[in-house]
Amino acid sequence: MVDDTAVDSTGGAVTGTSHPTVPLAPMTVPAREAEARSRSFHDVMARRRTVRDYSTRPIPEGVVEWAVRTASTAPSGAHVQPWRFVVITDPERKRRLREAAEAEEREFYGHRASAEWLAALAPIGTDWRKPFLEDAPAVIVVFEVHKGPDSPRPYYTKESVGIAVGLLLASLHQAGLATLTHTPSPMKFLNEVCDRPAEERAAYVIPVGYPAEGARVPDLRRKELDEVMVRL
Repeated sequence: MVDDTAVDSTGGAVTGTSHPTVPLAPMTVPAREAEARSRSFHDVMARRRTVRDYSTRPIPEGVVEWAVRTASTAPSGAHVQPWRFVVITDPERKRRLREAAEAEEREFYGHRASAEWLAALAPIGTDWRKPFLEDAPAVIVVFEVHKGPDSPRPYYTKESVGIAVGLLLASLHQAGLATLTHTPSPMKFLNEVCDRPAEERAAYVIPVGYPAEGARVPDLRRKELDEVMVRL
């Protein structure tokens, strides 16, 4: 790994000259507004829910593209950006995706999942049926990009892609769209469905669209702050 820092005579790190840099352009938020902005963003995101019932209402032009651009601002190991977002809108391709995913899910619910796992899923009400893969106007399949003929070796791949997906979900929610993070296992069938090379490995399947009229979600609670945050 190339290190673009040097050490000065006092032992401190100084900016190296082997790679170009540009001036940082930070956001300037007055201190008096910082908490209010943070709370406002929380209040929007607190309404985000996983949705399994979708309307056929079209997604506004450009929204998915901007969401993917936002996801691509995520930090990544060595700035390799090891992600690929495959957006499926073709009905026939979505049908193939659903059939293949449901075949894996039947095995999962019927044979692979432990009793403990199935009990944990019971309050959410999921089973092998995945109609949302056809009903949603778009499905985004997110791939990790590993070393291949045209791609460098990635670092911290899962962490990098996970952060990018978080930004993707937040961006789509801000635009008023619903999502779901579906992770069929195994996922190798997605390379064929999406025409992707072997060095790309599927990580998430994300239906995107508007909730169906009258859609309902499980009555769940999020943990309180003192359950998830520790001050030292």
